[in-house]
Amino acid sequence: MSKLQTIIDDFEYLDDWEDRYRYVIEIGKALPEMPEAERTDANKVKGCASQVWLVAETEPGDPGDPVMIFRGDSDAHIVRGLVAIVLAATSGQKASAVEGLDEAELMSRLGLGEHLSAQRANGLRSMVLRIKAHAAAARAA
Repeated sequence: MSKLQTIIDDFEYLDDWEDRYRYVIEIGKALPEMPEAERTDANKVKGCASQVWLVAETEPGDPGDPVMIFRGDSDAHIVRGLVAIVLAATSGQKASAVEGLDEAELMSRLGLGEHLSAQRANGLRSMVLRIKAHAAAARAA
């Protein structure tokens, strides 16, 4: 079972927003620490209220469709959890699948969509756009 499917399954057992909120923070705590050397302006995601860093790498896949590997981090607990969820959905996937991610649908499936502040939702969108841009660039390379 994928990391993302595990997260989705876990969310199904959480009835109230407080429990989901705590779980998002727990997921964030499990995210590997990003080395200080990667916390650069070049890796910073613009459009996020809190600081978010994203690093993209590729591994060979099908011709013109490499496998994307992402690392990310944030200085805010809840955002770090959202980063971890998005990475679970995208890291290790083919670039074409990454480009097709619908983050609004994903957040809705997790029951988080209606609970994210406009600021967090915009930050999440900025991060996903950056991830999709990395995937598109990898496919074009």
